[in-house]
Amino acid sequence: MIQAEQLHARILEELDLSRDIPDEELTELIHRVLDEASGREYIPLGKKAELGRELFNAFRKFDLLQEFLEDDDITEIMINGTQNIFIEKAGRISQSDKRFLSADKLEDVIQQIVAGSNRLVNEASPIVDARLADGSRVNVVLPPVALNGPIVTIRKFAKEVITMNKLMEWQSINSEVSGFLASLVAAGYNIFISGGTGSGKTTFLNALSQYIPKNERIITIEDNAELQIQNIKNLVRLEARNANVEGTGEVTIRDLIKSALRMRPDRIIVGEVRSAEAIDMLQALNTGHDGSLSTGHANSPKDMISRLETMVLMGMDLPLPAIERQIASGLDIIVHLGRLRDKSRKVLEVTEVLGYWDGQIHLQTIYRYEEIRKEDENVTENEKKDQENKVHGEWEKVAELFHREKLVAAGYYI
Repeated sequence: MIQAEQLHARILEELDLSRDIPDEELTELIHRVLDEASGREYIPLGKKAELGRELFNAFRKFDLLQEFLEDDDITEIMINGTQNIFIEKAGRISQSDKRFLSADKLEDVIQQIVAGSNRLVNEASPIVDARLADGSRVNVVLPPVALNGPIVTIRKFAKEVITMNKLMEWQSINSEVSGFLASLVAAGYNIFISGGTGSGKTTFLNALSQYIPKNERIITIEDNAELQIQNIKNLVRLEARNANVEGTGEVTIRDLIKSALRMRPDRIIVGEVRSAEAIDMLQALNTGHDGSLSTGHANSPKDMISRLETMVLMGMDLPLPAIERQIASGLDIIVHLGRLRDKSRKVLEVTEVLGYWDGQIHLQTIYRYEEIRKEDENVTENEKKDQENKVHGEWEKVAELFHREKLVAAGYYI
């Protein structure tokens, strides 16, 4: 059976690499080579069309990755060397039967991706974060750090902006919790979104941004630009930059936060807090920039507080009580997200930061997602099976918001 590798080699023989080949000329050459091959051996029409797309993508786009990138149902692409490619659809991971023709071809695709973000990756600097033109997040790790060949992980983002209504449709949140958070965002509460990897923190931040008043000046700060702030005209987007080949020109998140404070922002949105920039973010929150939003990795709201303390200590040697006071006065609300065993993403907890006293930060849970297992003699076998595979639950209101001053000042009475 004719293989794509053979056709690829035949096209390379025909190509005049000394000049730029127009797409039309390349397409014509691919069709001619396919016609020649089908004259020697029968190729079904569907297979012929598939080979044509693969060959064009190999020369013009991201090779076999292009098919995955164009499939809107795929949310994550994981490449472990040339032979092992995994994709995530509807929260389920499966192995693809696609393979790169060679390690060199995979390297070419990696360099093409990285160059598009003005980044550099090689053996001397084998780890890089980048993004595609559509905002999809890319992480690359090369040998010798990656022992089983080049590793590429692509987190795709939906082409359409995901709104809070869409999250309610997916049952990631209900209308009561959504309405509560909408009021807090509009009133200028500082909200931190926590959760594990893949829990939907950035998506949720994007959805929350629809409640920011349209007349405000917003500055977003990110390591890799992926936020989709909705319906804000006075929007400034800043992105950190790695050092160049000479080791100069680096612009960090910390640099951008300091610069943003001079731009007269109403709100500052930091895409993700990972390290020492936590101290600069907290200083911004404590100097009148109410309504700011950010995200971070943690297993619970309490764990998020501990991680923030650790991150501040990475950037400044301060007594722990001083750090805790900064956190308690800067943060108002922590929204914790999670990914459940059925792969669904949910708001698991909405927690208020009450303040600092008696040597510790005090938290209060306002809403909590509680799993419900239905026990009913009339439940059919199929319904029982569905219950085992799908998590059922509801959001329970545990307490009332204690600090209501910002809500009252904004004219909300809830």
